[in-house]
Amino acid sequence: MRIAILASSDVRREPFSYSPGEKFVELLAEGLIARNCEVTLFVTGTSIARDDLQAVVNRGYEEKGPIKPEVAAYLHVANLMERAHDFDLIHNNFGFPALAFSGLIRTPMLTTIQERPSNDVLPIYKKYNQTTFYVALSQAAKHPELDYLATIYPGLDPREFTFNDEPGDYLLFLDPIDADHGALEAMEIARKAGRKLILAGFIKNKEYFEKEINPRIDGKEIIFLNLSSQAERVRLLASAYALLHPANYDEPFCLYILEAQACGTPVITTKKGAGSEIIIEGQTGFIVDNLEAAVERVNEIKKLNRADCRRLIETKFSRERMVTEYLEVYQKVAEGSLGKGEKGLRPWGRYIVLEEKARHKVKRIEVKEGMRLSYQRHRRRSEHWFILEGKALVTINGQENLLLPGMAIDIPAMALHRIEAREGTVVFIEVQRGDYLGEDDVERVEDDFGRL
Repeated sequence: MRIAILASSDVRREPFSYSPGEKFVELLAEGLIARNCEVTLFVTGTSIARDDLQAVVNRGYEEKGPIKPEVAAYLHVANLMERAHDFDLIHNNFGFPALAFSGLIRTPMLTTIQERPSNDVLPIYKKYNQTTFYVALSQAAKHPELDYLATIYPGLDPREFTFNDEPGDYLLFLDPIDADHGALEAMEIARKAGRKLILAGFIKNKEYFEKEINPRIDGKEIIFLNLSSQAERVRLLASAYALLHPANYDEPFCLYILEAQACGTPVITTKKGAGSEIIIEGQTGFIVDNLEAAVERVNEIKKLNRADCRRLIETKFSRERMVTEYLEVYQKVAEGSLGKGEKGLRPWGRYIVLEEKARHKVKRIEVKEGMRLSYQRHRRRSEHWFILEGKALVTINGQENLLLPGMAIDIPAMALHRIEAREGTVVFIEVQRGDYLGEDDVERVEDDFGRL
């Protein structure tokens, strides 16, 4: 399979160039190559990779590049899209900019959504929700208004991390330094627990750092380090008594938690975000509600077996597991793309767009036996359904209609409607007519899959 992986164009940082998002892409690409896949990685020119690298922008735009960030971003995406026909599948890790091109290419696109979409970018994800494929990094990363083909946790290569069963006595904070990631809270936990704290995250918010963090750094109990190499990073992780991750927002995933546990270092995190999905409470770390609870758990870290932390990464969060799960999803997506048709794999079945014009769209839809679509309505289009296979129960404004192959029914605009497969897989043709045919013209009032 010929796979194009689109990475971000803003990931290289100084003094030590490290980004969790970039590391995720690098590990995935290398793992796919080891499985004999043809992988082309679209990254910035300063990125490090051992496979086919394509770059238009020489440096990531957070490194004060020579062109405007938005120009760099779209040059970066266009470089791939102009070659889309060379690939069997595009794996987008650059978020919504690439989605805007998806309707102009034949190659199917899979998007791993790296951040839970905020309200100001959600509309573009909703627009392409029915025509592209989304993967979530965790359950916490999912947005209830989007459909996901799978949830695939990132993985590590444990061989890159040294296991240490005899750690030092310091606590470690590796997250970006800003209000969201809880650097100030980490300092307070360490102070109340009577432990030295090493801060080694990059400064994401300089104003926050100068006002809240820097005045508290004394070089003895609170130490700030600029990491200079991956070896230093691993040494710091392996020798830490525990990693503090007191996040103040719903973080979709934290690769630092995996890295710490790969070294045998337990983690103390909050219930916000994916922390509770990554660690095993009372075995590889602790999940807390507040700072007081975190302070208490610091004293209980010594009761944990650091070998359990390492074992968790090797069994549940390895690169091999991640690559296997992505290959399974790639196969589904590749099989679901037929020519110019847009194929949507959904929990209830699948569909393909047969034709789309300015004022009409034709779909072939399959609903698995026992499944049903949401009870919904459309404001700007009407629909006509013609049953090809199976026995269907169609509900329109509360009235039930049993349809057999060869029968048809009309659904006016604004009518509440749904279809249920009563016997066998129901296959039907849907003809949409109206002045707007976008997949986001839907209002769900009941849904079996939590998409209200």
